[in-house]
Amino acid sequence: MTQKDDFQLQGFLPYLLNQAAEESSLAFQRIYKDRYGMLRTEWRVLFHLGIYGTLSAKEIGERTKMHKTKISRAVAKLEERRLLTRQRDEADRRLEYLTLTAAGQAAYVDLRSVAKEYDAGLAEQFSPEDIAKLRQMLRHLARMT
Repeated sequence: MTQKDDFQLQGFLPYLLNQAAEESSLAFQRIYKDRYGMLRTEWRVLFHLGIYGTLSAKEIGERTKMHKTKISRAVAKLEERRLLTRQRDEADRRLEYLTLTAAGQAAYVDLRSVAKEYDAGLAEQFSPEDIAKLRQMLRHLARMT
């Protein structure tokens, strides 16, 4: 006789968060992919450099919680497209500083405006109070991991 499994995957919070993240980002993903041929990791690197300026790959990894090999691949692709440059640290030759080129900065500014509009469209589905609470709860969960 088989025992009934009462685990509700559709109610499992990590599953729901992943489903919501995937579904809510699909249209934006098409935009950065169509316009710039970027993958998710590449736009995240681009945005971190656009927002914070020059960073090392390690700093980006700490901020994004992405694995260093994914960041390395994203950096190589962005450099290949001439959207960023690498500058080796003279004191520590293992360390490189990443900076957006003029083309990278232009791509960031373009995608930033699209991201703001996209975010506003998602937020419209909720009351201002609900969206503020949702952002607060997601920030809280992001700090827990």
